[in-house]
Amino acid sequence: MDKLLKLLDTNARLTNSQLAVMLGCTESEVQTQLGELERSGIVRGYKAVIDWEKTDREYVTALIELRVTPERDLGFEGIAEQVMKFDEVESVYLMSGGYDLAVTVCGRTFRDVALFVAKRLSTLDAVTSTATHFVLRRYKDNGVMFPSGEKDMRGVQ
Repeated sequence: MDKLLKLLDTNARLTNSQLAVMLGCTESEVQTQLGELERSGIVRGYKAVIDWEKTDREYVTALIELRVTPERDLGFEGIAEQVMKFDEVESVYLMSGGYDLAVTVCGRTFRDVALFVAKRLSTLDAVTSTATHFVLRRYKDNGVMFPSGEKDMRGVQ
């Protein structure tokens, strides 16, 4: 199953037939394994990695560092569940180091994201501080490279 998971992580669009050839098994075996992985919650979904800069859609991503006060008997779980319910939130991670939660937020404009952080995220009772970092350019996301197509000509004469 580990090899199947690695193949899916690289390209979730591979067909059962292609996966079977790569794994040296039958399509039926692949289908059974996929069903087990989905039912057990190991495979949570399948998602395309999109280069939004090549579309007409306005799209801004920010990485938000949250320092929070853990709740008695819940620890960080309660605040993490509150944060992940917001539509603007793409991901939430419990972190070690200088802050507690790393949150990826998406919005239409820088202002929309800033207002979301100021009015909705930072006002949650358990949140003690936030630090917002706007993504200016993606070079690689979920293992997929985003080449710019432009050559860096700095220093070239």
